[in-house]
Amino acid sequence: MGNAGYTCIRRTFCWLNIILWLCSCAFLGAGLWLRLSYEGYATLLPQHAGLSADTIFMCIGGIGFVVSFFGCCGAWVQSRCLLVLYFMLIVMLFMSEFLVGSIAFLFRGGLGRTLANELRFGIERHYNASDRGSLVAPSVAAIWDSVQQSFECCGVSSYEDWYDIQSWSGKRWVPDSCCRQLYDQRQLLTEGSGDGLGAMRLDCGRSENPSLWWDKGCAHSLQNWFNGQLNVVGAIGLGIAFVQLFGLITSMLLFCTVKHKRASDTYKSYSPSIDPQTRTSSWED
Repeated sequence: MGNAGYTCIRRTFCWLNIILWLCSCAFLGAGLWLRLSYEGYATLLPQHAGLSADTIFMCIGGIGFVVSFFGCCGAWVQSRCLLVLYFMLIVMLFMSEFLVGSIAFLFRGGLGRTLANELRFGIERHYNASDRGSLVAPSVAAIWDSVQQSFECCGVSSYEDWYDIQSWSGKRWVPDSCCRQLYDQRQLLTEGSGDGLGAMRLDCGRSENPSLWWDKGCAHSLQNWFNGQLNVVGAIGLGIAFVQLFGLITSMLLFCTVKHKRASDTYKSYSPSIDPQTRTSSWED
C-alpha cells in the first residue's frame, strides 16, 4: 500500500473513532442526566433496576468510550498492540450483541411475562399517589400518569392491576390518569370549550366504575408502539453493524501495514547501499 492510501485510511479511521468517542461521551452524559433527573423510572422495575434507561445509556457510553479511545490512539501513534486490543474488543462486542439478541429473540415470550410481572410488582409496592416528586425528579406515580395519559391505557394488562395495591389496600380504585373522561375533556378544551374543567376535577378513579376507564393495558400499547418503530431500530442496527465491520477490517489492515512498514524500515536502515543519515523517512504522510 502506498503512503497516500495508508495515510487516508489511518486518518479516516482516526476521525471515525473520534466521532464515536464524542457520541459515547454524549451517551454517558445522557445516562447521568437520566439518573439525576428521572431516577423514578428505575423503580418501575424494582427487581431489575440495572435495566433502567440511565444504566443502559451509561454502559453503552462507557464501552464506546474505551473502545474508540483504543482505536484512535492505536491508529494515531501506529501501535500494533492497541490495534490488536481494539480488534479483540470489537469482536467481543459483536459476539455479545449477537448472543444477547439471540437469547432475547428465543425467549421473547418469557421476557415479556417477566417484564409485565415486574411492572405489576412496582405498582403494588412502590406506587404512592400522594408523592408527585418534582419537575426534575418525578415520582413513580407521576411517571405512570404520564404513560397512561400518553398511550390512553390503564395498568399493565388491564385496570385490574391497580386493585388492592398498598397505596389503597382493599379498594378497587385506579389513578385518575386511567379515566377516559380526562381525554374527552382535553378534546373539549382544545376545541375552545371550558365546560370540562369541573368534570376534570371529578375523582373518577375512585368511582369503581370500569366503564369510565381505559380497558387496554399499557404493555400492549407499548408493544404496538415499539412494533411501529422497527424500521428505525433496524436502521440503527445496520448502522452499528457497518461501523463495527469497518473497524474490524481497518484495524487489521492498519496492523498489517504498520508491521510491513516497520520491517521495511528496519531492513533499509541496515542496508549497506543506503546511508541511514540521509535516508528519507518512510513515515512521512
